[in-house]
Amino acid sequence: MRTDKKHKLQQLRHWRIRKKVSGTKDRPRMSVRFTCEHIYVQFIDDVARVTLASASTRDKATPEKEQLAANAASAKKIGVLAAAAAKAKGIKAVVFDRSGAKFHGKVKALADAAREGGLQF
Repeated sequence: MRTDKKHKLQQLRHWRIRKKVSGTKDRPRMSVRFTCEHIYVQFIDDVARVTLASASTRDKATPEKEQLAANAASAKKIGVLAAAAAKAKGIKAVVFDRSGAKFHGKVKALADAAREGGLQF
């Protein structure tokens, strides 16, 4: 499949998900984004349009960030760090936004690690 077709299908999936998923202050949206090299997680209040907490492989506070990449093993570590960042801000329950990615592999590993860290989906 051509890359422009794959990108268009991913964009359509993302729009379809975002129509249904919205975060509030009590239950923010946990947005997960994978690039070729990095992993980004944000906890977003869509009503106030504010990012409440975040974690990524590029954060200065991330331990061993030079060894982390966009793979399943790093996704587990970032999931635990994201759960800790959310707990520090008082977030207990979230709405999961996979940003158009299919729920398997890296995305599933990150979600499971965040659940083990204490977040409720």
